Amino acid sequence: MNNMKLILLSIVISLSSCKKDDNGTEPTENNEQLYKNGQIYTVNTSQEWAEAMLIRDGIIVVIGTNSEVENQASENTEIIDLQNKMVIPGIHDVHLHPLEAASDNFQFILNGTETNPENYVSDILQAVNQNPNSDWILGSGFDIYTVFEATREPIEILDEISTTKPIAVMEQTSHSIWVNSKALELAGIDENSANPTGGVIMKDDNGFPNGLLIDNAGNLIIDLAIASIPNNEQNDYEGLINFALPELAKNGITSICDARTYWKRNHHLTWQKVENEGKLTVRANLGLWLYPTEDDATQINTIQALYSNDENSFLKINQIKLYADGIIINTTSAMEDDFLIDLFGLPTNNGLNYISQNRISQYITALEPTGFDFHIHAIGNRGVNETLNAIEQSSNGNGRHQLTHVEYILPSDYSRFSQLNVTADAQVAGNSTQPANWHENDRFIDAALNNANVPIKSLQQANARITLSRAC
Repeated sequence: MNNMKLILLSIVISLSSCKKDDNGTEPTENNEQLYKNGQIYTVNTSQEWAEAMLIRDGIIVVIGTNSEVENQASENTEIIDLQNKMVIPGIHDVHLHPLEAASDNFQFILNGTETNPENYVSDILQAVNQNPNSDWILGSGFDIYTVFEATREPIEILDEISTTKPIAVMEQTSHSIWVNSKALELAGIDENSANPTGGVIMKDDNGFPNGLLIDNAGNLIIDLAIASIPNNEQNDYEGLINFALPELAKNGITSICDARTYWKRNHHLTWQKVENEGKLTVRANLGLWLYPTEDDATQINTIQALYSNDENSFLKINQIKLYADGIIINTTSAMEDDFLIDLFGLPTNNGLNYISQNRISQYITALEPTGFDFHIHAIGNRGVNETLNAIEQSSNGNGRHQLTHVEYILPSDYSRFSQLNVTADAQVAGNSTQPANWHENDRFIDAALNNANVPIKSLQQANARITLSRAC
């Protein structure tokens, strides 16, 4: 019974249509509730299913058949007839961006299926007109290839809307930013600017920025835009309590990892405020963002000071989120071989590293002893391999590190997940990860690699610990 208490402390159930007592009236508050006539999944191999359970002061004290549980209920127990509904333990999602997704700091969202970038103009112009007092116009949602295929430079489209107010639009995967000339000016980006670590400043035939900032090149722009919003932290707070947390509850998610906590934007303080006010309705583990262009020693000291792992708190700051590479469609995921198309004309064409293998190793050495686990974005086979190398070189064995996305993996690396105690976190809900769509990437990489995109079966056969999550 003690094991059952631990397993089923968090229960997810839809009771809006069935939470009535035997007389059909709404029950009053009680410290004891009896749930009966249900299909209760216990995740206990010795008793996987039950009909009923008794909860006293928030703790499951009895679980079994209706008669077994009813015999131990008190006279004033609140009775909930489940009407054959299913009850499961609360769902854990190890890769979410609830604070980012819920904030109103973005003023508009474009149609990601639009094929002509010129058709974005009216929506962006509307946002400009509706926000006359905003220092920046910030939006999201465009498709990168829609803008790649524009008949004129992307910057010209936005400059036609305004050259005096900075405009920044985040691509729907968040791995590129489309900007006008004023945004570039405020960010200090011009024809002499070098590509930052993990990013590309795209330029026209004359060497001038063309308005597309790929991967980490766009992060500075977004930081500038959000910093200009006077109530940006309040927007984050309200989005979290009014939208994100209710959505998590509605979908039965009771424990999460916030997979990109921007500490420079005070995301961690927003989470702490919600917890301090007693409004945190999930157990949340924050993954502090590792900034690729930050000085390593300074960043390590800052992050160490933020660590928090109080077992009595719903909120823990105990993870590091970093990107080993980019994404396939940008040709920025780190691959062993060159991409089949060359978008940027760089000295190498096998992807980018936000954080190199040596730096990942350095951060693990410094931060794992503090108690941090690493949550590492790795999509390309080279990115996965280099990350596993860094963990093997530097982990003291106490960390429970996780590689997320893991879309392309060298067969020789399958067994290393188990050997190194590393979780393989795969996303299988998006269209791009469905087998029918794998070969859409044939234009980027060797088609043979797309026969095993997100190789869950191979990882399972190699005894890897696998999690499935939703985030893109």
